[in-house]
Amino acid sequence: MSNISPVKTATSHHSIVETDNKSAQIDLENQKEKEVSSSDELQESKEISDNESQIGDVVSTPHLSWSQKLKIRFPQWKLFFHIFLGCFFTSWWLSIIIQKKHRHQWLIPTVFWGMLMVRLISWHCKILPWALSYVKIVWDYFTDIIYTKVFPQRYQRLIAGTVVTLASILLGTFIPTETEYSKRQDRAISFFGCLVAIFGLFITSRNPKKIQWHTVIGGMLMQFIVALFVLRTKAGFDVFNFISTLARELLGFAKAGVAFLTSTDVSNLGMFFFTVLPSVAFFVAFIHIWYYFGLIQWAIGKFAFFFFWTLRVSGAEAITAAASPFVGIGESAILIKDLMPYLTKAELHQIMTSGFSTISGAVLVGYIGLGLNAQALVSSCVMSIPASLAVSKLRYPETEESISAGKVIIPTIDSDDKPQNVLQAFSHGATLGLRIAGTMMIQCLCIIGLVALINGVLGWFGQFWNIKALSLELMLSYILYPVTFLLGPPRDEIMHISKLLAHKFIQNEYVAYNMLITEAPYNAMSARGTLIATYACCGFANLGSVGITLGVLNTLTNNSRAKDIAASILSALVCGFVSTSMSAALAGMVMHDLGEFHLT
Repeated sequence: MSNISPVKTATSHHSIVETDNKSAQIDLENQKEKEVSSSDELQESKEISDNESQIGDVVSTPHLSWSQKLKIRFPQWKLFFHIFLGCFFTSWWLSIIIQKKHRHQWLIPTVFWGMLMVRLISWHCKILPWALSYVKIVWDYFTDIIYTKVFPQRYQRLIAGTVVTLASILLGTFIPTETEYSKRQDRAISFFGCLVAIFGLFITSRNPKKIQWHTVIGGMLMQFIVALFVLRTKAGFDVFNFISTLARELLGFAKAGVAFLTSTDVSNLGMFFFTVLPSVAFFVAFIHIWYYFGLIQWAIGKFAFFFFWTLRVSGAEAITAAASPFVGIGESAILIKDLMPYLTKAELHQIMTSGFSTISGAVLVGYIGLGLNAQALVSSCVMSIPASLAVSKLRYPETEESISAGKVIIPTIDSDDKPQNVLQAFSHGATLGLRIAGTMMIQCLCIIGLVALINGVLGWFGQFWNIKALSLELMLSYILYPVTFLLGPPRDEIMHISKLLAHKFIQNEYVAYNMLITEAPYNAMSARGTLIATYACCGFANLGSVGITLGVLNTLTNNSRAKDIAASILSALVCGFVSTSMSAALAGMVMHDLGEFHLT
């Protein structure tokens, strides 16, 4: 017993020591955890206090505006603001649908409300990438079948695309019944005119073997679809009528400025100085507000990506083609000023063609003020985008490697050049509007004066040949007579429209439009002839624009591409003229009931 007890005592002592060690270790670990947690809490409280002090410092910083301080203090302000906007416009849309007297006007408000709601939701939920990913899966699946099984060869796909395009155009042109404004024989002439234009561009192409027929076929089909949508469908008429109504109402605000400077009676005069020029200046200033908020860049980017993806053109070509109807012949090239020295010759040709094929938004508003049909002008500007791409790539195919192939990048404004607020942006726009309006005024004055001088010399020579009123316009009107015939106007109005085209080419489109509105016999033409003339003159393809284009592009390239620009600018001028003429021919093919169109 005495031998065992010491062992037990030792064992128990050992266990007690071991237990004490474990408890001490546990206490030590608990103490460490407490220290860590306390240090974390201390660090957390320190960060909170730092953040609070940082917010306090930011809010109290004198160089921040009150709106910036408010945004920092309430970081979720954008979500609540978007919820408020969504609820407000939803109630506005429902009020239109519910009321009987406004229910028939549901289309435009519904489109506006739907686009706004999709935009608001997509800012906070990635619904668009999710939906488009499934669309891409379906698209890739069917295109893979077409490319690998149905039409594995490129020539087979081109033939199929040509057949589909021709079938669509023929069915859309000749199936509808005849009306007073649209006889099938006139539609056939317009259709034949498009074929002649394509054939003429093909045989004069710089490299027919390099033509990208995908761009040509797709561009013609898009141009026809836009014309069909505007001139044949009620929805297309409503959409473009809404746009044109906004443009006409915009003129009223410019008239208020003219009335302030002069008088109410003077502001209502249909003179170039008191209608077109103030509208141009005001529109440029107004559009700079949307430039400041990034809306114009966003719209141009979407248009550019669409045409880049569908027509397989380079990024630089897509941007300038999409921007030309919005900002004009010079400003569209400024969007890609960093790429200008490195563009291929075909890209330079296409950029100039896009500028000659359409008119800018500022000039568009001014011409609507003359009393021209706004739907025709707006739709012609949109049709010019695919038309200029198709015509230019047919006449001047790409043979070099473009540095902007496969990407569309809209340049951002440098922080130093960006206006500090919307008022400064509007002020810059007003100054630029004054320069543009002044340039238009001086150019019209000088060009018309120069043409009058040349016509005076020609008239002096012509009197000895018993030719009365020999002039550049008269000679060109006879040269353009076959071209005008192929547009499909009434037979007794071919010479009238040909003279309008001659004045547009020699002088500018304003002179032609002014003759169409105010002078006989042009203002007494039929509805079909007036609409075709409106489409055919809607472009900057005139001799005066050549000087503007040379000046802008040579400045942007520092004269490094002056030789290439000068070598292809006349070709681009002709292509721009052909583009607007094809728009007029397509309008002649699809016009049907013009009862709701106020042509003059």
